[in-house]
Amino acid sequence: MHFETMQPTRLFFHCAIPSMISMAVSSLYTVADGIFVGRFIGQDALAAVNLVMPLVMICFALADMVAVGSSVQISILLGRREEDQARLTFSSCVKLIAAFSCLAGVLGFFLSRPVLLTMGAGENVTELAAQYIRVYALFSPLVMVFFAIDNYLRVCGKARYSMVLNVVTALGNILLDFVFIVLLRWGIWSAALASCLSLSLGTVLAMAPFFRKKLTLYFVRGVIPLRQLGHLLANGSSELFTNIASSAMMLILNAVLLRIGGSLAVAAVSVVLYVDSIVNSLVFGLADSMQPAISYCHGRGLRIRVRVLEQRVLLTAAAISLAALIFMRSCGGGLIALFAQKGDGALLMMSLRAMELFSLSYVVSWVDACLGSYLTALDRPGRSLAVTLCGTLVFPVLSLGILAPLWGLDGVWCMPLAAGIASAVVAVAAVAAMGRTGGAAASADSQE
Repeated sequence: MHFETMQPTRLFFHCAIPSMISMAVSSLYTVADGIFVGRFIGQDALAAVNLVMPLVMICFALADMVAVGSSVQISILLGRREEDQARLTFSSCVKLIAAFSCLAGVLGFFLSRPVLLTMGAGENVTELAAQYIRVYALFSPLVMVFFAIDNYLRVCGKARYSMVLNVVTALGNILLDFVFIVLLRWGIWSAALASCLSLSLGTVLAMAPFFRKKLTLYFVRGVIPLRQLGHLLANGSSELFTNIASSAMMLILNAVLLRIGGSLAVAAVSVVLYVDSIVNSLVFGLADSMQPAISYCHGRGLRIRVRVLEQRVLLTAAAISLAALIFMRSCGGGLIALFAQKGDGALLMMSLRAMELFSLSYVVSWVDACLGSYLTALDRPGRSLAVTLCGTLVFPVLSLGILAPLWGLDGVWCMPLAAGIASAVVAVAAVAAMGRTGGAAASADSQE
């Protein structure tokens, strides 16, 4: 397999470039949602999308947990030449994701409004948010599978096909946003409809190769043992808790912002997070793109190759983050203006201040993201979970609790930097401790 035979630098670009393009384009259609909603529907609608998106992401986290945990196991099995077991694992996990998506859809449709009311938003914002999330709930079986199937395409070496799917999906979403919001003036629910229709098409196209049995993985009958299922869910739990913790943190952040600055502050942070999503997508896409290769080489006992691949991930992530810091501090004002209606001077000023302070976090934010993904690829769920929970919930909550009372909104904007420094220290310590105890080498040797 090319994970084993291709020269490391060439393999890195072969896997990373399509994945980064896919993630960047995917984040662009999220940004496009924000631009269309902010400019053509209004500030309350922009705040509503930001309030409800954590709930949407919690639902997607279930599919992500199964997909990431199983793709690591599948890559290791393929590295050991156990193709039949890999196919059985793939088939069982896709069925499980489908079941999770149906459950998430039912819960999201009926429980979204009560949850939103507890956050303290105004009646108008709550109603807009409920309209948005209920569309996602109706489409959840198709939409959630799309976010999972990408992992299996990359395991099969179909990174370019995955990239094409993401580009088609993103462009379709942007086109539908324009038609529904700008031309037809359908309102905030149509922004969710545009996303769901394009993602559903992506799911159909993504599943097709697996049914034709032309890939390494395809559907077979049977189910995996409960013990194996528990292990892969444990390994994917870091991704689950990353999403849940990030979403919980956003709910906490929104609640704090509503108390300090009202819906204007929520709208301001949503503008910054839309721009930030592009940077995050590049870093996470980079780290995730190498998981199958690292897991495969780990299963084959190629320890030096594993380290060489991860070094390229870290260096590239650092370069991306540095470039983002420079760009956001020099060109932030022009980006922010895309999301506001004419006359929204208060939103523009608050968003610009938020971006100036928030962007400082890019100095360190890439560290725990890359090392957490690395630990997951090495089948180290405990360490990966500890790193991700610290980076996405523990340190952000502590930083917010300390800085917001001291500096108000400026403290909120500085929170990502303080949390990122602490998270980077923990991530480096977790990987270093693994190396001192034999780490990946001992685990790989014992499995051969």
